[in-house]
Amino acid sequence: MFTTSEAYSLPVNSHTTMSATADRPHLLVYPFSSPGHIIPLLDLTERLISRGLSVTVLVTPPNLRLLQPLLSRHPTTNIDALVVPAPEPASSVMQHRLIHRFRAMQEHHSPAIISWFASRRNPPVAIISDFFLGWTLHLARQLGIPRIVFSPSAAFALSVDFSLWRDLPMNEHPQQEEDDEFVVTLSDLPNSPSYPWWQLSFIYRMFIRGDPVLEFHRDAMLANIDSWGAVFNSFAEIERPYLDYMEKRVLGRGRVWAVGPLLPPPVDGGSTKAVAERGGSSSVPVKDVVSWLDACSDLSVVYICFGSRMVLNGEQTAALAEALETSGVHFIWCVREDGSNSTGTVAEEESGAAVPEGFEDRTARRGLVIKGWAPQVLILQHRAVGSFVTHCGWNSVLEGLAAGVVMLTWPMGADQFSDAKLLVDQLGVGIRAHEREDRAPNPAELAQILVRSVDGSIPERARAGELREAAAAAVSRGGSSDKDLDALVEALKSEKINA
Repeated sequence: MFTTSEAYSLPVNSHTTMSATADRPHLLVYPFSSPGHIIPLLDLTERLISRGLSVTVLVTPPNLRLLQPLLSRHPTTNIDALVVPAPEPASSVMQHRLIHRFRAMQEHHSPAIISWFASRRNPPVAIISDFFLGWTLHLARQLGIPRIVFSPSAAFALSVDFSLWRDLPMNEHPQQEEDDEFVVTLSDLPNSPSYPWWQLSFIYRMFIRGDPVLEFHRDAMLANIDSWGAVFNSFAEIERPYLDYMEKRVLGRGRVWAVGPLLPPPVDGGSTKAVAERGGSSSVPVKDVVSWLDACSDLSVVYICFGSRMVLNGEQTAALAEALETSGVHFIWCVREDGSNSTGTVAEEESGAAVPEGFEDRTARRGLVIKGWAPQVLILQHRAVGSFVTHCGWNSVLEGLAAGVVMLTWPMGADQFSDAKLLVDQLGVGIRAHEREDRAPNPAELAQILVRSVDGSIPERARAGELREAAAAAVSRGGSSDKDLDALVEALKSEKINA
């Protein structure tokens, strides 16, 4: 065990001999401590290792399990683990809890990284860190190395965030913001997207109302803009205008790379076990899920999941259950009832509501309810799944696009409204199911949408197939994302990293 401070320890795969040379530069990869942020950055890490880089990954103890499969697949001379605990700050205000968590990571991790960096004979040539960790730009400058932003969100969504935090558009009627239809148009962005005020980030809305605690977050977003470059879990075929915007208007030529979708290999061509265990163990045995799907017709199943953090309230849950019951469609519904996320810790949102009493019995012949975590990638890739009711988190969006399913959008906050716009208005692969976090959909209207989504003749079905092929081509040898990954590695290996 290599330890120079009580602030951190290296309990597994901890080595002082991992060699970095001109041919194998050493990187520090620093994800935000949430599975939706960690998993895609670990997927990127594996690709960087395969292209001749050495990587140290910083994780907190609860998330070490997500890194273990990667550690086991690669020689210890190529990958290291830096395990740093961080206190969970207490706050009664949700958005303050998140900001105080960012601050705690800075205050606790920054000294540990500086101490670790000084102890290395071969310190990293760059830091790749999550966009929530904008403060790492200042750390990188202190260490004398570049910082590269990793975005687990779309280039479109991050473009919106950058525009908001840089230009600070105001609400003309802030006293009525919960019901006000005041629209913000971001005319500097491609396609000039518009948003009613309530669709903007609640953190941004609180900041505009004068909350000083949130100044830290604005500083972090502006630090992202000032960073050396940015890597996106996306691909050019779905986001070219926004990637070009990032390169031409924000970060600079040759400083933007789209390397996604960062996903495990398809089930037919890769390890079923790796796909099934992505993110955790299922509450229903994977073999039972697969057997249930195997008994269904092609493209006949609607999959419903709102991610590891979003939950439905009682009214929304009842409306969705009624729509599923009256529609007659086959479905798999992943329900999180207890407010826990896939790491087993309590999520910041309220606990979700239970499905109505008797619902599972009444729909048992055509429905499967999974309480807790579900093997989402495996489910989406199954031939029987035709559509996906999703909160439009970017990981779920990419998993749905790569699987070629029709997306039924139900955004609930953050970047999800931008992702829904992209799916429905620009890519033509989505159908709006609902878009108010605080209201329930009309069950009859939602039932009609569910039925339509498994109709093989709808135009969204053909478009879904086209984007599935585009996603596969992007990461194939010579594809757009493969070329961008090569360009990123070349930049990291060259003297340009010090420019």
